[in-house]
Amino acid sequence: MSRDVAIVAFAQSDHRRHTDDLSEVEMVMPVLHEVQRQTGLKAADIGFTCSGSSDYLAGRAFSFTMALDGVGAWPPISESHVETDGAWALYEAWVKLLTGEADTALVYSYGKSSPGSVRDVLTRQLDPYYLAPLWPDSVALAALQAQALVDAGDTDEPALAAIAARSREDARTNPHAQLPGARPQGGYAVQPLRTGDCPPIGDGAAAVILAAGDRARELCERPAWIRGMDHRIEAHSLGVRDLTDSPSTRLAAERAGAFERPVDTAELHAPFTSQEVVLRKALRLDGGVRINPSGGALAANPVMAAGLIRLGEAAARIHRGESDRALAHATSGPCLQQNLVAVLEGETHAR
Repeated sequence: MSRDVAIVAFAQSDHRRHTDDLSEVEMVMPVLHEVQRQTGLKAADIGFTCSGSSDYLAGRAFSFTMALDGVGAWPPISESHVETDGAWALYEAWVKLLTGEADTALVYSYGKSSPGSVRDVLTRQLDPYYLAPLWPDSVALAALQAQALVDAGDTDEPALAAIAARSREDARTNPHAQLPGARPQGGYAVQPLRTGDCPPIGDGAAAVILAAGDRARELCERPAWIRGMDHRIEAHSLGVRDLTDSPSTRLAAERAGAFERPVDTAELHAPFTSQEVVLRKALRLDGGVRINPSGGALAANPVMAAGLIRLGEAAARIHRGESDRALAHATSGPCLQQNLVAVLEGETHAR
């Protein structure tokens, strides 16, 4: 890498089950204003803007162009968009800053799952010839993965319930969480997953600002330096994968430098409790690592923003001095199909 790049600001909305009173623009604008307030930057000071969202979720083509109203029509901006979670928009912005084409970047993402059936919408990610016509929804596919883990002896239902309880208990300190506080696991959603093993359906948005070199130090007292970031993908067909493992996560972590030194914090994008089991194994995380202190996706899972929130939450802990070296993970697709891993460090760690 030719330059040091850091996350210098992070903001997110309060995640809610329904936001019928808000448009996407009205949901996005407050978080954009908040990250600009944290840094003192104005729209004219941002060198690059990148967003992440889904037209399928919004139900209309080129829906992201409407959300751009929240950024502002003037001055003209250098802008890009990814049709996936905002974590991948952050990756694009990071590369842009590494090349020297910009010194600062604004990244944001949003998703409103409440208007329709997100379980049906996510089937459109599947292979269009053999799997998608069967309409297996995201919870059913996650249950297949969970059952494979149970059959392999990697977990059981009480262990999954403990992950859910820990995550939502940790979310008590997160003012933006949709489901803070431990609660009963409930009945089966799809066996062996109970409702408590599954993420809430809700709406939300998030934004971060990236800056390079000395500009980052000017904008943030303790920048969260991105020491490495990589993303990889599994085979599209679920039938040729071992659902109890995630080689793409392991490879992305290796390329990002996650195994060079231990991390103290990990924000894992694991919408289902069983997926945390897979990720902990792939990322070699032991009991000394704090997992999802924000509550993770089990406490709030705005589709297309939850991955970016994992990076933002990890960065925010570094900003506050609560972490020195953190790992952040984002996923997209069924059963951890696509995975992004980033390693963030505070100023106390030299490269």
